[in-house]
Parts: sequence; structure tokens; C-alpha cells
Amino acid sequence: MAATAAYVVGQKRFVSTMRKAGADMKELKEVNRQAANIALPAVRNLAPRGKNGRLASSIRVGATQKAGVIRAGSKSVPYAGVINYGWPARRIKPRLFVNNGVASTEGAWQRVYRQFIDKTLNEVRGA
Repeated sequence: MAATAAYVVGQKRFVSTMRKAGADMKELKEVNRQAANIALPAVRNLAPRGKNGRLASSIRVGATQKAGVIRAGSKSVPYAGVINYGWPARRIKPRLFVNNGVASTEGAWQRVYRQFIDKTLNEVRGA
């Protein structure tokens, strides 16, 4: 498992609804990036720190028109997924630092989506 990522439940339905409402999907990509960037510091703060801090420094943001994503891990940090989700067969308990960081900032990044929804609805209404 080279990397781990967190996704928001309901994102697929949200994207579909916004597309039907006539939202600018290119703009939604930037909104997704903004939301992920809001959660990024919390995820990095919760990441376990070893001798060199490579896991925390491997955490980064990605975005598409469908989702904002926080990824952890790389070729030099292939254990990120195991650290986040655990590995019961090896008695490694899950740390869930990505999941918990995203959840702890939910109120803040939800506001970014709310603003996008309000803007899109105003454009649809012609306001």
C-alpha cells in the first residue's frame, strides 16, 4: 500500500447535483482543492512523527472536479496506508490520522462548499 487517501461520503451525489444545477465544474475543482487545503494542517499535525518526519512531509493535497483528496505516502514512504488504517495480522493498530484530521475540520471545509452551492443557486435563479 503506497499511499492512503480520505474521501468524503456523499461527494459523488453532490457532484452530480451540482452538474445538474449548471455549476461550473472547473470551479468545483478549485473548491475541492480549497476544502482539502483546509484539512491539510490538521492531518499533518495528527500524523505520527518518527525519527525523520517523512510521513508528515509526504502528506499533500490533490483535486479533481469530483473530489478534493488528501494523500499520504510516496515511494519513499510506502507505509502510510498501514500506519493510517492498521494491519491487524501484524498487530499494527490504525492511527486514522488522515480520517480524523479531515473530520476535525469538517465545519470549516463545509463552509467552502456551502458558499459554492449558494453562488451556484444564485446564478441558476438569475440573482
